Amino acid sequence: MTLSQALVPSQSLVARTLMVLGGTALIALAAQITVPMLPVPMTLQTLAILVVGLSFGARMGALTLIAYLAEGAMGLPVFAQAKNGIAFAGPTAGFLIGFVAMAWLAGFAADRGVRGFVPTVLVALAASALIYVPGIAWAMSLADLAGLDTAKWGADSFGSIWTYYMAPFLAGDAVKAVLAALIVAGGWAAVRSRKA
Repeated sequence: MTLSQALVPSQSLVARTLMVLGGTALIALAAQITVPMLPVPMTLQTLAILVVGLSFGARMGALTLIAYLAEGAMGLPVFAQAKNGIAFAGPTAGFLIGFVAMAWLAGFAADRGVRGFVPTVLVALAASALIYVPGIAWAMSLADLAGLDTAKWGADSFGSIWTYYMAPFLAGDAVKAVLAALIVAGGWAAVRSRKA
């Protein structure tokens, strides 16, 4: 049982649709919140994605992220800095696709009963690392295949990928993994107290 199933026992089509729409709204709102941090500011977008995946499970989590990407592709300003589908032609397009895998992996663990704080942090870290696979693939090769100049993005070698696309974000990923685990653990604590 996932946290969303514990909190919303009715898993009717209407309830699931509202959960997906609520999840996309949460992610879109979180994408606009920037927290000052070194070496780069941190948005709360991936924190919200982790919470959605860990709360909804693999299928609902991935579906929520697919709906979120579709909203952006339709022109809604749901991505960071109020960007929309234009982001699919930029240097972060691979990371956007990676969001679906991130939610799915977090949800897969939730479906399998991962609940404790430390195991949830480890899952959140693994899911956060997973987005770098399509992110780097896009920046290094897929963008070249699409005829885009990756050198202007600072993506002309693995060293520059590490410098610009990975290293600055690792501390933020760790912080968000801990926060996601705390939020989900708090949700489970609320469920237990409600049943007591």
